[in-house]
Amino acid sequence: MNLQQLRAVRETAHQSFNLTLVAVALHTTQPAISRQIRELEQELGVELFTRRGKRLTGHTAAGREIAVIVERLLQEQANLRTAAADFRSRDAGELVVATTHTQARYALPRVVAQFRKKFPQVKLAFHQAEPQRIVDAVRNGEADIGIATESLARATDLLSFPCYTWNHVVVVPADHPLAARQTRPTLEDLARYPIVTYEVIFTGRPHIDEAFARAGVKPDIVLTALDSDVIKTYVREGLGIGIIAAMAFDERTDSDLRALDAAHLFASNVTRLAIRRGVALRSYVYDFIELFAPTLTRATITQALRSSATDVAREYSI
Repeated sequence: MNLQQLRAVRETAHQSFNLTLVAVALHTTQPAISRQIRELEQELGVELFTRRGKRLTGHTAAGREIAVIVERLLQEQANLRTAAADFRSRDAGELVVATTHTQARYALPRVVAQFRKKFPQVKLAFHQAEPQRIVDAVRNGEADIGIATESLARATDLLSFPCYTWNHVVVVPADHPLAARQTRPTLEDLARYPIVTYEVIFTGRPHIDEAFARAGVKPDIVLTALDSDVIKTYVREGLGIGIIAAMAFDERTDSDLRALDAAHLFASNVTRLAIRRGVALRSYVYDFIELFAPTLTRATITQALRSSATDVAREYSI
């Protein structure tokens, strides 16, 4: 048994059992991948994959359980490298954060400024993406941390933590009729105007749709966008009223707009941070996390990682 065989087994699942793609991902040939899988199956005495002719079509029952152990073994190999790198140089390395535009633009600048001051030798990279892509980036090891509102809590194979709660606001031009009202707007009030807001999978949009649906009110959503800046731009152009995250409204830079409280209209949202289960983190990653969410201390995360590893070991008798 060797690491090449284990990598071949893991990547086969990642590439939906397409050995051509596995070979490309591992920089080898398809016959070499097939041989590595067969050799491991012979050594273990069980077939790991179901087959149709020469094609692999899925995991066998044994393959599903062994895949979990393979993932854990390869993660521990990566953890060894991480631990060694941390001892060689605790204050230098790379940190990749997968997040949405709204988090990168409005929630993270202060954190990044503080982090860069403390760790000037750490290269920091943001991968801005939609929520499911953020999950995939963390799951596949492309990102060390994922930060988003949607999707992270549903990714049970990741370890995620609540960071903070936020609400939506309605943004309108300063001379808009809603800005002159002395009372808070209702859903019926909003539905009288064209609405510009987020794409369906972004920034708490499901809570917006759910609120209108529960009230039996049909909104006139004329434009959707991926980020708050675009929404505000089209509100300024008179396309409609906007519904955005409260953090995305700045009284100084958005002085030509008015933000109307919408906490009574739409459910609150929770921004979460996720890491891979069983992963060893560089010391500076813990610092970044705590800067972003002060309640997530190194002790809290370490305990959660240990508990997670114990649960997996118990479930699969590792």
